Amino acid sequence: MKVLIDSRFQGYSFGHLQKDLTAGLIVGIVAIPLALAFAIASGVKPEYGLYTAIIAGFLTSLLGGSRFSISGPTGAFIPVLFAIVMQYGYENLLIAGFMAGIIILLMGILRLGAVIQYFPKPVTIGFTAGIAVIIFSGQISDFFGLSEVKKRELFHENMIEIYISMGSVNIYSLLTAAICLATILLANRFMPKIPGALLGLLASTLIAAFLYPDQVATIGSKFGGIPSALPQFQIPELSLNKVFELMAPAFMIAMLGSVESLLCAVVADGMAGSKHNSNRELVGQGIANMVTPLFGGIPATGAIARTATNIKNGAVSPISGLVHSLVLLAVLLFLTPYASKIPMASLAPILMVVAWNMSERKEFTHILKTKSYDSVIMLATFLLTVLMDLTTGVIFGLLISFILFVKQMKTIHSVKKVTTDSISKKVTPDRLREGADCPQISMFTLEGPLFFATTQTLEESVEAEIRIGSKVILLRMSKVPYLDTSGEAVMESLIIRIRREGGELLISGIRKQPINILKKTGLYEQIGRKNFFEHTGQAIGYALTRLDENKCKGCTKFAFRECSGLSGVETRSSTNGKLMIKTAHSAD
Repeated sequence: MKVLIDSRFQGYSFGHLQKDLTAGLIVGIVAIPLALAFAIASGVKPEYGLYTAIIAGFLTSLLGGSRFSISGPTGAFIPVLFAIVMQYGYENLLIAGFMAGIIILLMGILRLGAVIQYFPKPVTIGFTAGIAVIIFSGQISDFFGLSEVKKRELFHENMIEIYISMGSVNIYSLLTAAICLATILLANRFMPKIPGALLGLLASTLIAAFLYPDQVATIGSKFGGIPSALPQFQIPELSLNKVFELMAPAFMIAMLGSVESLLCAVVADGMAGSKHNSNRELVGQGIANMVTPLFGGIPATGAIARTATNIKNGAVSPISGLVHSLVLLAVLLFLTPYASKIPMASLAPILMVVAWNMSERKEFTHILKTKSYDSVIMLATFLLTVLMDLTTGVIFGLLISFILFVKQMKTIHSVKKVTTDSISKKVTPDRLREGADCPQISMFTLEGPLFFATTQTLEESVEAEIRIGSKVILLRMSKVPYLDTSGEAVMESLIIRIRREGGELLISGIRKQPINILKKTGLYEQIGRKNFFEHTGQAIGYALTRLDENKCKGCTKFAFRECSGLSGVETRSSTNGKLMIKTAHSAD
């Protein structure tokens, strides 16, 4: 633990502490309305958002791999958590969050932090934009103060509910929401250093309390107030059946949380010029998400907006994140009676602005303009996220990405039959068009990864040569960077077939990863050490010693320089455009 903390506080001074205290205070203030709003939008009580921001924010700042990341409840989790609460209930959400923490922790221990960074961008943009639409649309009823709007799981069902209830618009709620939204937009435009969400919340709450009290729904009237006390420690009741039942939602929380946390850390690096430790960040997030549910908190992840606020206000170290949590703890203990008076209509525009900012609209439009496979993947992920759920959107997005990736790899991989040029001595397919291919030696240049999606071409090409009687098959593999077990299995079946016909398989220029696979599976020894060559020329020299010289007699292919001697041909020349061949048995 000492090494973990010391490595991130090297050279820390009192001046740095002052900066961290200021940044932490500001971020803590910014986090108040967001923590309340995200919890309510996720279908749980508002105090659970504060618990999450306090505990998860403290632990990830203390144990995580980023100096500046601020963790807590985020907008990305809203549709996922709301769906889990609707289907399984709040108690099971805590268990799923605890399980997700274990998964994230194991990902960090197994050093999978770098792997998550390869999550396809069209899928990320698609589900992020989809989440933004869900968050934005979910605030319409509170923005207009609609009454008796039932929360549904599916997007179109919620839109129908809102449409049916539009006759019950509360003009006071609409006015409160409009004041809050206008304040946020004006503050962001003219006072960027002051938290617009907090100003909007204060202005709209004060106006509603003094000018038209009891005319709009508040946190207190809807949820019965917020307790001014620390949450109680409670161990969830786990059973094997419960674990299996909640494995899918736990895995989705873990995947989304890990991706969002590492994305937040990357953004922080770009803004501050720092370097985060992705595996340590996952360890910190995992521990935080294991501990938070024990105190009633919901899943947490890195929050990009709060992290950016932290950096812009001069944060130097994770101390600012710890201060942010202590500020929220003070709010929980001393100011929650006032928080209970916040109108629901004041929280709606805050979440709408969050949704707008996280929508990735510029990236979405940019990818859409390409009219490529990426745009198809993004649209499919986006539409399925909105119309079905995030899990469906991400799974299908990844599935489509995988299918299109395999298709693209098949076009990149090639198997070309080649021979040598007697003049330039280079290996080329050009002379094959002149009929200069050796009947007994078949050479192939393989390019691109040889894995399950690209093995068919190699298999078909080699088997065609075996059928016409090739004695030696030479595979040039210097341009094959990767070989999987499917490719290895095809090579094994080919060598069995080649030897059954009395032939031999040679390999030249093989790279490190493919040869390691062959050695691990035992195929390297099966092929034979002597059949591997560093250069093609060495392999050809060996192949020429394995030929049936009786079949070489009278052959006019002349694929190699040695062919004239083996075939009994003295010269091979061209006169007046006609090929003239003189053999040892021909009359002059």
